[in-house]
Amino acid sequence: MSVLIEHLLEKRGIVSAADIERFLAPDFSRDTHHYSLIQDMERAVARILAAILHSERIAIYADFDCDGIPGAALLYDLFRKIGYDNIEVYIPHRDTEGYGVHPAALKVLSERGVGLIITVDVGTTAVEPVRYAKELGMDVIVTDHHELQDVLPECIVINPKCGEYPFRDLCGSGVAWKLATALIAGGRERGIEAFTAIPEGWEKWLLDFVAIATVADLVPLIGENRVLTHFGLTVLRKSPRPGIRALCQATRLRQPEITEDDISFTFAPRLNAASRMGDPETAFKLLTTTDMNEAESLARHLEELNAKRKGAVASMVREARKRVRARYGEEASVVVLGDTAWKPGLLGLLANTLMGERGGLVCVWGENANGELKGSCRSDGSISVVDVLAAAGDALIEYGGHQQSGGFSLTREQALTLPEALERAATTLEARAVAPSNTFDAELGLRELSWALYMDLTRLAPFGMGNAKPVFRIPRASIVSVRSFGKEKNHTEVELACFDSGAKVRGFDFFRTPDDFTRAPESGAVIDVFATISRDTFRGQRALALRVIDIVECR
Repeated sequence: MSVLIEHLLEKRGIVSAADIERFLAPDFSRDTHHYSLIQDMERAVARILAAILHSERIAIYADFDCDGIPGAALLYDLFRKIGYDNIEVYIPHRDTEGYGVHPAALKVLSERGVGLIITVDVGTTAVEPVRYAKELGMDVIVTDHHELQDVLPECIVINPKCGEYPFRDLCGSGVAWKLATALIAGGRERGIEAFTAIPEGWEKWLLDFVAIATVADLVPLIGENRVLTHFGLTVLRKSPRPGIRALCQATRLRQPEITEDDISFTFAPRLNAASRMGDPETAFKLLTTTDMNEAESLARHLEELNAKRKGAVASMVREARKRVRARYGEEASVVVLGDTAWKPGLLGLLANTLMGERGGLVCVWGENANGELKGSCRSDGSISVVDVLAAAGDALIEYGGHQQSGGFSLTREQALTLPEALERAATTLEARAVAPSNTFDAELGLRELSWALYMDLTRLAPFGMGNAKPVFRIPRASIVSVRSFGKEKNHTEVELACFDSGAKVRGFDFFRTPDDFTRAPESGAVIDVFATISRDTFRGQRALALRVIDIVECR
């Protein structure tokens, strides 16, 4: 173990030999928790196996995002593996239906003869819909990971936040995978031939979906999530799925080298584009198709939808920035904006962009195809989204979320008072300290940048929430050139040279102009740079680059 890795581990609080071993060399059996520790798992398995033995129609009801869809795909994969075809998948339309379990959808499923509904990444707060499902004669198994609120009536809830499960931060697909694993074991124990025929360990081939969802849903990449993502990436790099291969071809990714960054910046935006700009079924079909020609066609379609999504978001961001400057200036810690022309499916991206630029809490709302107002919130962690929404609950129809993201719906009357309600709610909560942008893990000279260093750092991967990429301070770098790039010219690239040795490297960041850095970069200037190290595949090249966090005057 290099001195640098030892230092970075120590900064993460990982110092004992046992903790270092678990972090650097995850062991699947040792570092994951048994599915039986999740409350009511045996009840869920028994109900599903009973449905299978009685040829009941089963519906998988999944959220439309890049957590719900992979979770639905892995459960569908399991049912396909055991040859059970009396099943369907229902994914609500983001714009016309919105998030949640909807009574109208339940009625449709009941009319199709569904006797059992299994939710994925949705349902924790669906008190009335679950009650309605029971009235229609359907049982419901809720698999979800969102924060618990009201007690659900007469249904089985599989949620790591219930009971005493040792790791409470699984994503929705992670919970669905636990159910799939338990179902396979339960079927084997009961001697059901379709399950006993499944090869030992086959369920691990479903971890590619868990890795995609865990990274995309921004749950903490620590503990069990780190282990599932670590092995899920291994599966993803080998996956024979036509959809995965077609996505890699369409985006020029080398499948054997896929990283968590490729999920965040390539896979997730395209899979999410299906529901943001079209039909979520497109993403589901891509992940589950067994036909390469169909996969290639679907991947091309997602590429087109993603391009449209980029243009629509860029237009919304420009308009929102003007309104923020006019109403809030630079200092406000809570920003609330809305426009009936804004598409709810794009609001999370808009809120995330604004929050990234100014920090604090950003909440934005728009109008869906049914004339309903829906909103999305993002926080830098200094203010809890779900706590603020709860404190302002009277100003909303409904809400839900996590520490750093959430959503809500409201009336037109409530939209008028929402800014004041959220600002008032935020002031009653204790703000948490957020590290300034110029904090760093270690100092690094440009001449020390090498593939050997990069490979050493990958031992700490996968990176994400709770395990951020190491930030380096690079002192006295000379700026050779500066340019803006992208269709909207809203990204910045700098070529940096070592002041002493002349070694050069490309630095960049997305959705930031030169003026957005503490010190605007100019050719010929000698500055300090705070950045992370990335593999650079720009224009097909294979090199290292710096993802620039900030540029400041030399210390």
